[in-house]
Amino acid sequence: MKPEIKELIEISKFYGARREFVIAGGGNTSFKDEQTIWIKASGQSLADLTEDGLVALSREKLHVISSNSYADEPTAREEQVKNDMFLSILEPGKNKRPSVETSLHEIIQYKFIVHLHPTLINGILCSRNAKSLILKIFGDSALFVPYTDPGYILFKKLEADIIQFRGKFSHDPQIIFLENHGSFVGANTTEEIKTIYSEIIQKIGEQVPPLDEITTLPFNPILSKVLPGLRLLLSSGHPGVIRFRNNSLIAKFYQNQQEFHKISLPLTPDIIVYCKTRYLYIEQSSTPEKILDSFKYQLPHFVSEYGYNPKVFVIKDLGVFAIAESYASAEACLDVYEDLIKISHYASLCGGIKFLTPEQVDFIDHWEVENYRRKISNAAGSDNKLNNKIAIVTGGAQGFGAGIAEVLFSINMNVVVADLNEETGSTFVSNLNLRKSTNKAVFIKTDVSDAASVKELVNAAVREFGGLDLMISNAGILRAGSLEEMDTETFSKSTNVNYSGYFHCSKYAAEVMKLQNQENPEYFSDIIQINSKSGLRGSNRNFAYSGAKFGGIGLTQSFALELAPFRIKVNAICPGNFYEGPLWSDPHNGLFVQYLKTGKVPGAKNIEDVRKFYENQVPMKRGCTLQDVMRALFYIVDQEYETGQAVPVTGGQVMLG
Repeated sequence: MKPEIKELIEISKFYGARREFVIAGGGNTSFKDEQTIWIKASGQSLADLTEDGLVALSREKLHVISSNSYADEPTAREEQVKNDMFLSILEPGKNKRPSVETSLHEIIQYKFIVHLHPTLINGILCSRNAKSLILKIFGDSALFVPYTDPGYILFKKLEADIIQFRGKFSHDPQIIFLENHGSFVGANTTEEIKTIYSEIIQKIGEQVPPLDEITTLPFNPILSKVLPGLRLLLSSGHPGVIRFRNNSLIAKFYQNQQEFHKISLPLTPDIIVYCKTRYLYIEQSSTPEKILDSFKYQLPHFVSEYGYNPKVFVIKDLGVFAIAESYASAEACLDVYEDLIKISHYASLCGGIKFLTPEQVDFIDHWEVENYRRKISNAAGSDNKLNNKIAIVTGGAQGFGAGIAEVLFSINMNVVVADLNEETGSTFVSNLNLRKSTNKAVFIKTDVSDAASVKELVNAAVREFGGLDLMISNAGILRAGSLEEMDTETFSKSTNVNYSGYFHCSKYAAEVMKLQNQENPEYFSDIIQINSKSGLRGSNRNFAYSGAKFGGIGLTQSFALELAPFRIKVNAICPGNFYEGPLWSDPHNGLFVQYLKTGKVPGAKNIEDVRKFYENQVPMKRGCTLQDVMRALFYIVDQEYETGQAVPVTGGQVMLG
């Protein structure tokens, strides 16, 4: 790797990791020598840029764009320019698309160019007094460019302005401000770029009062009865993910229509890419019914006028919300919209807000380049049926539960891992989220035997993702023992976890699933208990566990009858023995050890004797695996005609008559 490329990557990550400089992977950086320019590829984030995320282009071939003549019609012209730029790529086989701003980076005669969208800078650039304020603060040392449609037109405008600046000062501007867009800084070292950006922020900060400290406001419980319905109401086909944000700054803008107007239109191209061009405001917010009624009244008018469902909606006293195809897209949308709010605040202090005009908005909204960026930002992984849906897995920190949660996460589901073991669960979820993915995993410490704890778990799923599609009641405990050995306390604990826990999970999951079905009566959701073969036949000296599991199948059948009208399918999976999991193989308290100590296996002298005894009872001569259970789980979710079933996954050890 060239040393300069290493420097480029380092400065890209430096600014990319700071939200005050760049939001949602925006911004751009480049380095050039005499023959080649390396620039960040479209769809790459500055924060995690690598050498593979750069596109190398021939500078000589790029010069063609400056001298060529192109069509007057915007769409045809931009396609012609794009094709010429693509001909400049040195390794076209890598299928990486260079930034549309490549030509802008090329014409500025410095080795390094860093283009960012700093919130404070855009606070001035999106104000009515942008030009005069920039001149007042920076004088002739910076170049100010009035808003120009991005692409070739902006390139030619900037080229002409730079040539004029060059003729006047005998050098290129190191600082370029683009109205309603962002800033370019050029230098021959990355350290100089950092110095210049620091000076820009300092000088503007001396003129514009800083934001008051922003304090986070809590999630209002009323939303638990609103978001699941809105999630289905605002989704076309596959339901999306809703993310929410509320803080002291946002609160200033949702009090009434007049304040909302200040954040009701786009200010920069990025806002259009991530948030579309219009946003919905709900003023009636005192009850769930009023919120939903307001949505149902306003939504048809919104769609009729703008042609799409809103991606951003603001509810008085409750916050700002974004709905998107994936968790990552919804979060990026919220980041960009909150940045709009901050920019609006600053612009109000600088003479008033200057929104993009309808013509400017229309150009960006229909521009092929921005539609490509929108496609990249909305990428949501595979097309499987569960893609980006929302699941809870209780007992999800270890054993079968962790395995189930990991598989669901790997197919791009958003997963809430619930468990009593906070340390193990938090570490497990952190490791899942290290994967580059558009979905999200969260951990919620939960005691399934406690109704309030489970209710909070389900509320957390709604708070994090907007709803719930799949509840997997997996948490369980097993304490073996004969009638003589079993005490009342141990029996009650087993029943509370294995039986009552399933009731709690079903009760609170069903509340959310009914709200979703209310807005889309054809929408299916699932409650699945991970039961056991011990729920299909008695288990010697294991009655506490087996009895609770038998009861679980009774609950499954009963819940299925009650919830079928709401398209909530309720089923159980009854695995055989999972010998590799901690339930069996834990060296201190696993079932192999328990059964050896209690003499459940006659003649067994060691753990291997116990294991062999149980394996020999299975016609398939092995224990149950995670893969076996997941096949049953996917079948249950995929089909729409079975409910109330107990599906055996026992290798033939238990056969239903």
